[in-house]
Amino acid sequence: MLENVITFFEGLESRPLVRLLFVVVPILLLWFLENGFPLQSMHYRRSKGRHALINFIFTFMHFIVHGALAFALVWVSDWCQQQQFGLVHWMGISSAWGIIMAGILSMDFAGGWLVHWVEHKVPLFWRIHIVHHADNNVDVSTGLRHHPLEALNRWVFFIAGVWVMGLPVYAIMIGQTFMSMFTMFTHANIRLPEQLDKAISWVFVSPNMHKVHHHWKQPFTDSNYGTALSIWDRLLGTFRYMPPAEIRYGLDRYYDNARDEDFGTLVKSPFEDAAVVTPPYFAGGVCSPLRVTDTGMGSCLRIPCQTPCGCADKGGRCLFTP
Repeated sequence: MLENVITFFEGLESRPLVRLLFVVVPILLLWFLENGFPLQSMHYRRSKGRHALINFIFTFMHFIVHGALAFALVWVSDWCQQQQFGLVHWMGISSAWGIIMAGILSMDFAGGWLVHWVEHKVPLFWRIHIVHHADNNVDVSTGLRHHPLEALNRWVFFIAGVWVMGLPVYAIMIGQTFMSMFTMFTHANIRLPEQLDKAISWVFVSPNMHKVHHHWKQPFTDSNYGTALSIWDRLLGTFRYMPPAEIRYGLDRYYDNARDEDFGTLVKSPFEDAAVVTPPYFAGGVCSPLRVTDTGMGSCLRIPCQTPCGCADKGGRCLFTP
């Protein structure tokens, strides 16, 4: 049984259409579940289909970048096997199950938690990551909504995890599939029983846990970085909880929430210094826009908000208060 699984995943890199099915089928399933068991009522600019189209264009570009670099991933893996390089070789891990588990741990940490943490802490990488957080309607299509430059950045960290662990190709493909499944699951706008969601989040990233990361205000945006395993956030002190009913998606600065489905503006956003920021949808109405310009010195130049929203500077950050 395991040998058949290994054989299947060893050749998966050369079968892009089969790999695509591992993305398309979960998306379709979760899409229907979103319609039947939604976590939140979405407020799409036009329609769910139009929103998904924008996100899937970014997803397609993400796959193009990773597909173009697949040869390097295979080369690194083959080199590690030939040179007996990496922790699985040095620690004498020979069983397939052990190698698979080591692969999931290393890839989920380096290509999941660590790169995500860096993207939030390093200004250059954060500017690229904005495209993902700018989505005001987080659903299953948001999972792989990444700027092409971010796809490249994530690939570097991912391959670093492969190199350090010295993983064979089958372990890489299993790990990638495992992580992509969780990416779609945790972004899906589905409502799980609260106790079940909390139980899942002790080991794995649950939908409610990851939605906290997409809340529009600090410090919640800088929390819950994990992709599949929640252990990194719990061990490293970045785990936070917020009741789902209090979560609002979007950003409190850097990008105009009113243009979260504008493809051209999203693509250009990493290269722009200023944004007209419209706070995300609130039950009492949409807040008025505020022009925010980052001076590059930890402060903001701003024009005060109009009612019903106020704003304040705190720690050099422009904040919005609904």
